[in-house]
Amino acid sequence: MAYDSRLLTGVTVLMAVVEAGTMARAAEALGMTASGVGRAIARLETRIGIRLLERTTRSLRLTDEGRKFYEQVGPHLDGIEDAALEASGSAGVVKGRLRVNVAPIVSQTILSDRMGAFLADYPELRVEMIMRDAVGDLVADGFDMALRFGDPPENLIARRLADMRVITAASPTYIARRGRPSHPSELIDHETIDFWDPVKGRAYDWEFHRDGETLPVKTRARLMTSDAATMLASCLAGVGICQIPPIGAHHLFARGDLIDLFPDWPGERFPLYALYPPRQKHSAKVRAFVTFVEGLITEEGIKAGGSRA
Repeated sequence: MAYDSRLLTGVTVLMAVVEAGTMARAAEALGMTASGVGRAIARLETRIGIRLLERTTRSLRLTDEGRKFYEQVGPHLDGIEDAALEASGSAGVVKGRLRVNVAPIVSQTILSDRMGAFLADYPELRVEMIMRDAVGDLVADGFDMALRFGDPPENLIARRLADMRVITAASPTYIARRGRPSHPSELIDHETIDFWDPVKGRAYDWEFHRDGETLPVKTRARLMTSDAATMLASCLAGVGICQIPPIGAHHLFARGDLIDLFPDWPGERFPLYALYPPRQKHSAKVRAFVTFVEGLITEEGIKAGGSRA
């Protein structure tokens, strides 16, 4: 297959479509019409002899062959872009669109009231924080990265940003009404608030860890929610006992609005990861955002972990 400039153009358009998530957004980013983007993809498919995208009126996804092509070609196109940026002196410029897949609990506990400072630091950057219960397919869905609590998927590059203790908490109102349990096993006689685990399709298990000992505990929750803000507000109101990561809640413990019920069981951890597509070379905008999140964690005094690739 002889090379011509249209092949590179088609690949560039494909990359833009995958990263933007729709042909309309890719067209806007490229300064083309949506029909022009569609024709460029069709020409590329004809040129290389495979179907790259599955298109419906509601969705757009890479085919298996398209994903393989995308992952093989992507690093080469990144290299061309990096060379151009380095030549122009703008390799470190944080600009453009940053699309982040965020677990709702991460947004609610870490990012919700702090994004203004990040945007102020980078006026040429536009951030799309899309709340998703599951990671899904970062490449096909056009995400630059994801932020998630819990064990990372094996098919993604994962960098551990923090390893947070899980705190079992109650409000003074609840303790005045029901008393304070002296041991985790006593929770069976208390009202608890469960948090929904979208990966397992049920509530998170209640476990306690100390010096290598693991103690699973059965509870009788009268409320379950998938919303961290609702769980925290309900706990503060005295509805029941909940388990929360400390980030964003230190001030509530410091002023006595919440009580750490079992400080002598500190071993249960809740890791926070930044996740990346396997082929992706971290851009300046991704690096800037991860550095920002790490800064928020440092402010909270939470210990960061290492990385896994």
